[in-house]
Amino acid sequence: MIVTIFRSDSSISAMFWIFFALKEDSRCVEDIKEFVEKASEGTMSCEEQSLYRNLRKFQHLGIVAYENRKVSKGPDRKYYFLTDNGNLLFKRFVERNIMIFTKDSIINLLNQ
Repeated sequence: MIVTIFRSDSSISAMFWIFFALKEDSRCVEDIKEFVEKASEGTMSCEEQSLYRNLRKFQHLGIVAYENRKVSKGPDRKYYFLTDNGNLLFKRFVERNIMIFTKDSIINLLNQ
């Protein structure tokens, strides 16, 4: 089953996957889309227009920035990356919302 995400600009799922994609390195939109699909083992996909909307919103908030890079064909591409505030926000998000699932009490509840 494939879940299409990023239809809602306020989606927590969209924020997580965009930040996760940008955690290691800067990426263009096509690379972010590909990363999400691969990292989620095909269970998530994203619409490019929604991805662009989210990136613009995050850029205005100062948590994502971009740099233009020359490519072999066509116009320069925008490569997005997390700012220092974006990295901090992602770290805190993971600590609060992801790492909790590594606690024994939560694991026991999930296994019941």
